[in-house]
Amino acid sequence: MEAKKLPYLLLLPAALFLALFFVYPFLLVAWQAFSNEAGFTLEHFETMLSHWKFPTAFWNTIWLALAVVPIQLAMALFMATLVSRMGKGRDIVLYIWTIPLGISDLAAGIIWLAIFEQSGFLNSMLYGLGIVEQPVMFLGYQSLWVIFIAIMLAEIWRATAIMLVILVAGMGLIPKEYAEAAEVFGASRWQTFRRVTLPLLRPSLQTALILRVILALEVFAVVAALSGTSFPVLMGETYRYQFDLQDGSVAAAIAMVILAVSVVFTLFLLRVLRVPKGAQI
Repeated sequence: MEAKKLPYLLLLPAALFLALFFVYPFLLVAWQAFSNEAGFTLEHFETMLSHWKFPTAFWNTIWLALAVVPIQLAMALFMATLVSRMGKGRDIVLYIWTIPLGISDLAAGIIWLAIFEQSGFLNSMLYGLGIVEQPVMFLGYQSLWVIFIAIMLAEIWRATAIMLVILVAGMGLIPKEYAEAAEVFGASRWQTFRRVTLPLLRPSLQTALILRVILALEVFAVVAALSGTSFPVLMGETYRYQFDLQDGSVAAAIAMVILAVSVVFTLFLLRVLRVPKGAQI
């Protein structure tokens, strides 16, 4: 009987941690978003939807995630494949590529701000090459597409390593016999990657994509550093309502929207990358 209880006892600390630091705060935010002094209400969502910035922030967040995540996935797959085939120096290369993981979002934004601002590296290089006669304001509100690209580059540089680490671990679990068998039957490297590695990598792809999409929908510090308020995103609007406008209920409503979008993307990825029964290694 005691042996049957042991797994539940081992899971108890994790369950208590999740209940205390996830379930309870979530219930508080949900209550704040859907209630007022009179009880249940949707007025906080109406206030959120009536503001002109919300649709812009919503679509900026969606388009940024859709632009960044596929590029990061392709880069992470390529880098993970290179690392998995390396012998000597593998750990050093992996360490160098994962250095951005140790840099905070805000610090990454400031680093890229130093590149794109008027007195930054890019302007200095263009001026030194004689391409421009005076510094260019790349991050002005008139050039939202440049701001978008700058945020994309900062996010790709900062967060691709998250997917890389997960995919390297996933590739390490694939037995080498599969690739050797494919080689015996005359499969090229690309065919082996497409027909053997990718199908067996689905669980890792699920984890990497879901985690990265959720984090992409919560982007804030990089955007704030590079654009200020010129490029609104959902997390930026949450911050503005919570601290600038002192309206925690509308901030909670926006947080619920972010959660809903994250759940939709998660279910979509689970559906697309579902692992057939019996296909696990």
